[in-house]
Amino acid sequence: MDVTGPMLVVDALTKTYDDGTTAVRDLSLSIDRAEIAALVGPSGCGKSTTLRMINRLVEPTSGTISLAGRDVMKVDPVELRRGIGYVIQQVGLFPHQRILANVMTVPSLLGTPKAKARARAEELLDLVGLDPATYAGRYPHQLSGGQQQRVGVARALAADPPVLLMDEPFGAVDPLERRRLQDEFRKLQQRLGTTVVLVTHDLDEAVRLGDKVAVMAPGGRLAQWGTPAEVLAHPADDFVASFVGSDSGLRRLSVTRITADHLESLDGVAASALAATLPVGATLEEALALMLRDDRAVVGVTDGPRFLGVLTPAGVHAALRASL
Repeated sequence: MDVTGPMLVVDALTKTYDDGTTAVRDLSLSIDRAEIAALVGPSGCGKSTTLRMINRLVEPTSGTISLAGRDVMKVDPVELRRGIGYVIQQVGLFPHQRILANVMTVPSLLGTPKAKARARAEELLDLVGLDPATYAGRYPHQLSGGQQQRVGVARALAADPPVLLMDEPFGAVDPLERRRLQDEFRKLQQRLGTTVVLVTHDLDEAVRLGDKVAVMAPGGRLAQWGTPAEVLAHPADDFVASFVGSDSGLRRLSVTRITADHLESLDGVAASALAATLPVGATLEEALALMLRDDRAVVGVTDGPRFLGVLTPAGVHAALRASL
């Protein structure tokens, strides 16, 4: 296994069905280790088909897929799938099994000793915010939709997969729970360093979670591949411009982070004028939300215990311009 290059390379990948329909056309992507790649686009543009070709639930017509330097077409499909995490919108938990047994499924199939598989399952339940003492013995129907989705993520991570595939994973939960799950998943992914390919129809989710975003167009064409800021600020063609919409500038607030470069000193600003502080690295969206919540014109920015300065509306504008 190559431990130096990209984790996942898709080269000239195409899927054409027997009736002549092309679901994915000449798709090429290179996804680095510990990176989240979000595939986004309208229904029928080949996002889910691409995901299923990576773990060979769908066989490609042409092109290659390399996982950690290994051609997936030369790996037994069952072996391949056991080594790739897969999370879908419907979760797919086994209803007759308790939560702990659900999470232990793949390690058990791989021959992991029972005690080790159990310890790993309990660790992951704790990581996704479900206390094993409370939830391990429950059945899926005894959990909320958001809790079931957390179990699905834990189960997918139980065998320490090199890549986690996620197909509309948060689409079935309510908006408030969805945002909370997104934030918690991002923190978990950063902690574990897992490489993720995420399929979503929600542009906001793609730019919030993705380190890179692939905008796919009807016919399975890759319209643009880049960072969220690049896609929002510089659409590659008319389709991407239409897809990201006229409010792309507002979306850029959620992907542009506060740095010390755009802060002003506290001199001349009364402490009472400050909104509550935020840590450096927080988003401009969080800063503006704080200003509006507290009805204050500036927000303080800290680096741990150290106060760095204040962010003003002019600083927000400067940060947005610099992100271009």
